[in-house]
Amino acid sequence: MAYQELVTEFRVTFNDSRAGTIAIITMDNGEPYTKPNTFGTGGLESLSKAVDAVEAEKGVKGVMLVGKPFIFAVGADLDGTEEITTFDEGYQIGKNGHDAMKRLMDLKVPTLAAINGAVMGGGLEISLYCDYRTISDAVPVIALPECFLGLVPGWGGTQLLPKLIGPEKAIQVIINNPLNRNKMLKAKEAKELGIADWILPNGQFYDMSFEKLVDIVDGKEKLKREKVDWSNFDALYDATKASIDAQVHGAAIAPYRALDLIKGAKDWDFDKGFDEESKALGDLIISDQCRAGVYSFDLVQRRAKKPVGVPEAPPARIKKIGVIGAGLMGAQIASLFLQRYECPIVMKDIKQEFVDKGVSYVHDQIDKWVSKGRMNEGKGIWMKSLVQGSLDYKDFADCNYVIEAVLEEMPLKKKVFAEVEGFIPEDTILATNTSSLSITEMASDLKKPERVVGFHFFNPVAVMPLLEIVKGKKTDDVTIATAFAMGKKIKKTSILMKDSPAFLVNRLLTRWMAEIMKLVDESKNDFKEIDDFCVSLGFPMTPFSLLALVGPAVALHVAETLKGAFGDRFYISEGFKKMVELKKPGVYDWEGNVDPEVASGWPRGDKEFTKDEVIDRFLTALAEECRMILDEGVVSDAKDIDTCMIMGAGWPFFMGGITKYLDQKGYSKKVTKKLLASK
Repeated sequence: MAYQELVTEFRVTFNDSRAGTIAIITMDNGEPYTKPNTFGTGGLESLSKAVDAVEAEKGVKGVMLVGKPFIFAVGADLDGTEEITTFDEGYQIGKNGHDAMKRLMDLKVPTLAAINGAVMGGGLEISLYCDYRTISDAVPVIALPECFLGLVPGWGGTQLLPKLIGPEKAIQVIINNPLNRNKMLKAKEAKELGIADWILPNGQFYDMSFEKLVDIVDGKEKLKREKVDWSNFDALYDATKASIDAQVHGAAIAPYRALDLIKGAKDWDFDKGFDEESKALGDLIISDQCRAGVYSFDLVQRRAKKPVGVPEAPPARIKKIGVIGAGLMGAQIASLFLQRYECPIVMKDIKQEFVDKGVSYVHDQIDKWVSKGRMNEGKGIWMKSLVQGSLDYKDFADCNYVIEAVLEEMPLKKKVFAEVEGFIPEDTILATNTSSLSITEMASDLKKPERVVGFHFFNPVAVMPLLEIVKGKKTDDVTIATAFAMGKKIKKTSILMKDSPAFLVNRLLTRWMAEIMKLVDESKNDFKEIDDFCVSLGFPMTPFSLLALVGPAVALHVAETLKGAFGDRFYISEGFKKMVELKKPGVYDWEGNVDPEVASGWPRGDKEFTKDEVIDRFLTALAEECRMILDEGVVSDAKDIDTCMIMGAGWPFFMGGITKYLDQKGYSKKVTKKLLASK
């Protein structure tokens, strides 16, 4: 279906005030807040007509720009980017935006952007063309996410923002935040950075913003901004470039281009700067990285919010939660459930010292919430009272949800489930945080196997957004529906998958590591050299850094599980086994050098692989494994693979999800004879 713009109209009304006529321009696409205001060709044309109307009205003393309820604007309409195929088309989009928005800057009266709701990308940029900005204290997100999507702020952001708040703060918003998992600002932060001039209470925001503009017009309100300091920009430029290198290793184009545009803002006038932005937009909008970024954005903003495969059965109401295992993982899970559910939590372990340590961890998290102002001290005391430590399953008697987070051993997990089953109601859900073991087998000896579900978190639990929900052969609809409801409550992206060894993310990461270790065994290449070859694609972490994060013993266990299930394509290196026997935390020592004991105990070959050969080997392996995952029905769609890898493994947005990337680079057809990504 051809792209059709949902046009955001710029509607003008004229209002009397003690200072004279104030024009109010309201941005509204005519849809509920769930469909935010965006800007396409029709929207920009409407903006120009609105400015025409303002200029034609005699006696206008000021202009206020505001959004529809709950939404200011979220920028360019990305849905049409697939239809842009040439530099000239992309350049013209940039120029059209600059030309329309600059008309606000050129008005001869004071202009104020009243940021009443979510504001991102071009929405934030249009506000920068105004002389002043107010922001509601209820605004949930403020951002320039373009570098996250393989683009740059192309409608003035790289020129207007550094000249407003200085290059260091602008780099934080334009480059650092997008590369930090697309970090968003809150209203208070926007005010502290100087993006907003005033932060106003939401309940009176519209009226107070109007009065603020009236005060400006009649001279009662005067704002003095400090002069921007560019004196140390050369050092800042070098430090920022080094930071980008460390994160994307030269593979992502956009952050480097944005940095150069910010550098240009020091000396360029607006016309020159805007033209350079349009050129950058012309180059980037037709790139594979932009296509990939928009695809990724659509996955996490749309598909992930409407999970596939959720039964229509009503979910159970969660009143009390039990956690078996008070170690680090169990304590993290308990903290998250406590924060989101604010219900009684009981944590059990086999020794009092383990229980005490787990409860202490949760209490420490509550203290952090209080210290950061996320709750008051009284509520913190109450929250602590909800957490109970125990050595006895009797304390689980009134739990209607129990999750185990014990060691990754099937006999142990079956044992704790069998023990707790005798103390809990028949409708209590039993969840397992296993990363690789069979849900079906774990439930096989229970009286009610239909209430067992995989609920696999990623570490760190509070940070990683993915939740793998795994359905055993007998898991019933109520259990699955409840698992998804709980995933939503704790603000995770939940993906349903079939009970299959290591499920999805760990299966793909283990196949990647298996190929890397096989390359090490066959070659005389240095460990670091192979690591660097891999990360040159733009991955956030090298294979051996990931191994250290996961833990070699855990990684070996998962590898052995997969080798037992799928055979020799999950290669296990003898050197890897030796490293685990030596209880080494990783290939590298604490100073970042290859551990000599690891190196000496790792059999090596005599080949020397090039970067292209290394990359070809592991991408070929990943393409094969993705195809098998789809053919086996582990998930219902390639988009689920991509969502899982983006949100569970940090697969870069600009690489577009693993199946999209493998399609773009030709590996899907080369290895599997057909594309992986769904259309």
